[in-house]
Amino acid sequence: MFQELDPRTQRVRRGILERFCQNNGDGDKPFKMMMPRHIRKRRDEMVDRPEAANGMVKALRQLHKYAVRYDLHDANPAEKIEYLSGGAEGFHSWTLAEIERFEKQHPVGTTARLALALALYTGQRRADLVALGRQHIRDGWLVFTQHKNRKRKPVHMELPIIPALQHILDASPTGDLTFLVTSFGQPFTSNGFGNRFHKWVEEAGLENCSVHGLRKAAAARLAELGCTEFEIMAITGHTTSKEVTRYTRAASQKTRA
Repeated sequence: MFQELDPRTQRVRRGILERFCQNNGDGDKPFKMMMPRHIRKRRDEMVDRPEAANGMVKALRQLHKYAVRYDLHDANPAEKIEYLSGGAEGFHSWTLAEIERFEKQHPVGTTARLALALALYTGQRRADLVALGRQHIRDGWLVFTQHKNRKRKPVHMELPIIPALQHILDASPTGDLTFLVTSFGQPFTSNGFGNRFHKWVEEAGLENCSVHGLRKAAAARLAELGCTEFEIMAITGHTTSKEVTRYTRAASQKTRA
């Protein structure tokens, strides 16, 4: 089950479980004796970091799911642990003012502006943005498979290239295989792009603005235009409406009002 995960997810999951084992020598204790109260106590110790606490609970749920499936355990103690409610909003969604400030600092023709446009007008994750290139263009559409879960539950996408994005693509320097390239003309890694984008954000005098926040902003914009959740999911590639609902809650309220 672990081997079916993407390499990045494997690294994250491994790190969570290793930190769990290193705490108070928990790694030396028999896993069959773990009870919900043990996990709940550890979760409560991380109340100031709700996202990290919930990630730990999720990792333990998956671990014991494996144990139950392969007759190594009779029950899954982590299934009974509630997620913490703090940090429900997650990544900050860019405002129109923040987008305009970034655009003013980074004009059309720069890699920074191209990065913003790709994120805002496609609504894709960082790992997909760095992989998109001209080979994915088919008659004015971007055709590709999303990076996340591509081995287990691949999501195939076909997105229209709207005029605003096409204008910036035509005016920007791009690579042979990817639209986004480094100053050395090489494709970005996902982490490298994240670091570079953070510097562009700082140059624009912005705080708390990330690439993923543009994905949320794109979904919110679509909601304000009156798109349904299923129409937004067709752009973002979400397979359930749970995350989309969270992304667009405020925008949907504004539209209804």
